[in-house]
Amino acid sequence: MNSEKLLDITLDAISDRHGEATEAYDMRGISILADFYIVTSASSNRQLHALVNSILDKVREYDYHDYRVEGTRDSNWLLVDLGDVVVNIFTEDARDFYGLESLWANGKKLDIPED
Repeated sequence: MNSEKLLDITLDAISDRHGEATEAYDMRGISILADFYIVTSASSNRQLHALVNSILDKVREYDYHDYRVEGTRDSNWLLVDLGDVVVNIFTEDARDFYGLESLWANGKKLDIPED
């Protein structure tokens, strides 16, 4: 599966579970680690885990199984590494604290249509 398709699937899964203030960055040619980085917020720890489950369920529907999830049950930040797409899911307070978006300032911020 190409990275653009994986990005679209992931953004759909985030939208399905109402990820908030979702941003995506195209880092092709800039980062050797991944083509796209996504950051989104969850209003609660429960929603944080629902977002991860939604992403994993959706990529498995496309027979994609090359992923890792970092973080614990009690974390306020979970990372889903899909290879060419990396997703950071935060509670609102954790996202404000870490401010990861500045790491991708050299990339192209993508327009994500809102539902």
